[in-house]
Amino acid sequence: MTTIILIAVIVILAIWIISLYNSLVKLRNNRENAFADIDVQLKQRHDLIPQLVETVKGYASHEKETLERVINARNGAISAKTIDDKIVAENALTAALAGLKITLEAYPDLKANQNFLQLQEEISDLENKLAAVRRYFNSATKELNNAVEIFPSNLIASMFGFKKEKMFDLGEQQRATLEEAPKIKF
Repeated sequence: MTTIILIAVIVILAIWIISLYNSLVKLRNNRENAFADIDVQLKQRHDLIPQLVETVKGYASHEKETLERVINARNGAISAKTIDDKIVAENALTAALAGLKITLEAYPDLKANQNFLQLQEEISDLENKLAAVRRYFNSATKELNNAVEIFPSNLIASMFGFKKEKMFDLGEQQRATLEEAPKIKF
């Protein structure tokens, strides 16, 4: 009789471990899928940036440093391999694009150019889509991180190498920019 009880306990324990493990795998895969959605939007963003830069070059030839910063940040974002590297590279690209937007304020003719306006609208639309998929990615990451850290799934997570993952956040530079008071000019 005790053998049957022992076998039943072992079977229940094995089913429980398998269930927790499968939940962790699903959460990890959900996070990776969420980042794949970000990758699609980033690819479109990376494809639009050279068009934007070429349009701006015709008007702002002496703003070479700003344009090079955008191109270098784009190239860094394209060459990033891991999710963590992509997050860092995309934050740098976002900062470079913000610098470009500030520079463009000095070119009223450019801001009226149809090609530029269309590109700016497409990039703005992509930025909105990116914000949405980043929120989804962070939600998926939060679910995985919760499962990795909460007892008892944290025991299974540590046994099988699951770890807390990084969120897609603004980064230090952009956070500092957002904390500054806006500058109003008349």
